[in-house]
Amino acid sequence: MYSNDRLIILDADGTTIDAFSAMQKAFLAHDMSIGDLERFQKRRHMFKYLGGLKEFPKNLKNQIGKKKRARLIDTLTEIYREEARLYPNIPALMQSLIADPQLKVGVVTRNITNAAVETLGILFRRHNIDVQALDFLLHLPLSDTKLPHFRKLREQFQVNPARAYACGDEKADFVAAVQSGMHPFMVSYGFEDYDRLTQKLGVPGEVISRTPAELRIRLLHALGKA
Repeated sequence: MYSNDRLIILDADGTTIDAFSAMQKAFLAHDMSIGDLERFQKRRHMFKYLGGLKEFPKNLKNQIGKKKRARLIDTLTEIYREEARLYPNIPALMQSLIADPQLKVGVVTRNITNAAVETLGILFRRHNIDVQALDFLLHLPLSDTKLPHFRKLREQFQVNPARAYACGDEKADFVAAVQSGMHPFMVSYGFEDYDRLTQKLGVPGEVISRTPAELRIRLLHALGKA
């Protein structure tokens, strides 16, 4: 019924990729600001990208209209391809995971750059990640939830739910992992901070890593590699 493999699903923005820094540069290039990371993490949904009270009026004005939004996405795409970085410790972690023949490892993302799979491939390759060695690099529309895709991947590779893991930085990532029978590895350095994840969103603190280094240690230990 099950293979002998394990499955690891990585999130992109806010978990492996420092998306905030990339977005901050893109906004500044269009005379906008999303404020600092601490305030960004405390905002909800679309308001993350409209800024706080100080930034809201100018950001709203500069994002209304398809052409303005398209120009912003074009800039963000260029930054991802040429400048955006993986968090420290993440390249080594991904390389270690990919090298294990009994791990099915890949990325599921709702990244909003143009041609997102190509864009992320360029970013990963800049960090010496062998994209072709990933078992999957799946881009979802913003309207999709990750849950059915998590289940489909687990079933596709015939992995026991107890040997499946998913890493993410938002409540939706946690819910998708738990509801698909996977163990969640959550982080609080991305789009949501530790207090918001635990106190407002109900994510147990025991599954949250506060830094990329901690995520690497936790994940490798769970896999018997540390």
